[in-house]
Amino acid sequence: MNNGSAIARLTGVFTVCLLLLGYNVYGGLFKSTGGGIAAADTLSLSSAAESTATEEKTESLGESTPESTAGNASSAESRAEEQSVPTAASGTVKGKIISNYISPYKAASSYGNIYLKNSSGLNIDLKQLAESPLKFKIEKSEAPQVLIMHTHTTETYMTENTDYYTDAFSSRTRDKAKNMVSIGDIVATKLNAAGIKTLHDATEHDYPQYTGSYTRASKTINGYLKKYPSIKVVLDLHRDAVSSGESDKVKLVTEINGKKAAQVMLVMGSQSGKTTNFPNWQENLKLAVKLQQTLETKFPTLARPISLTSSNYNESLTTGSLLIEFGTDANTLEEAQYSADMVGQALAELMNALT
Repeated sequence: MNNGSAIARLTGVFTVCLLLLGYNVYGGLFKSTGGGIAAADTLSLSSAAESTATEEKTESLGESTPESTAGNASSAESRAEEQSVPTAASGTVKGKIISNYISPYKAASSYGNIYLKNSSGLNIDLKQLAESPLKFKIEKSEAPQVLIMHTHTTETYMTENTDYYTDAFSSRTRDKAKNMVSIGDIVATKLNAAGIKTLHDATEHDYPQYTGSYTRASKTINGYLKKYPSIKVVLDLHRDAVSSGESDKVKLVTEINGKKAAQVMLVMGSQSGKTTNFPNWQENLKLAVKLQQTLETKFPTLARPISLTSSNYNESLTTGSLLIEFGTDANTLEEAQYSADMVGQALAELMNALT
């Protein structure tokens, strides 16, 4: 054997070894399905998945963050990322994306098909809330009845369905086709098609500065209420962020009619803890209860338990205010938009019942 042949054979063996090593690294590092999740991941997932990114919702109001946990640290961390369209197809891997489902049926408080996670410290009578009428009626007219807006407008989603994310991913984008404006467009279209006159505001309250988003959003809401006193309902549409361990992200999914959907959650404030000047908070909770009943009837498993906190979220501005979370930053845009379609249907049915 000459020297050239020996070198060629050694080179071929070395290449095969590298390919096998690369396959094993990919399988061990990137995959989050099957048996690849360690026990530690599972334990921290339970804590994080039961939390919401409340910290990002209270930065401008000086309120406490009762639902934030150590396991949910990435909620705040992701807010500092640069504005860009997320992509999971390139860059250095930062962590896994783990699919999870939060069952509303395990909620500590329930009545019928209403499920509540209560961190406010208040005693809540779900039966009374469910059976009590709202203080407003929806009118079928050209006068606006519903305002849709976004305190954190640039919140966005994954553009691809993958089981990992890279440093190329950003949880923010100014592209209205990919951020919360696209979610609001779908809900607004459903409501207007049902004869419920709905306005959709696309103001970026969290750009270029994140801090103060709620203060700026309150000015927008008050401006609309002054211009259109006919508005009864204000919907602030958001996206959640849930972590597992130090770097892994959790996507919250359910399957409805054979298609994956991002789970949604109604986040409601109350006059408790450090939150004051919110005397009509139960009217908002009443509306949330009725919406969750409708969602659970039409689309079982879509909604997580209602989250009642000791915060405000600008919900004190009306007696028909709701904050709705559509999935997490690990969900795909398609999953969130599918959920928006279903929430729009449920809202249209509820609003028509309130005429």
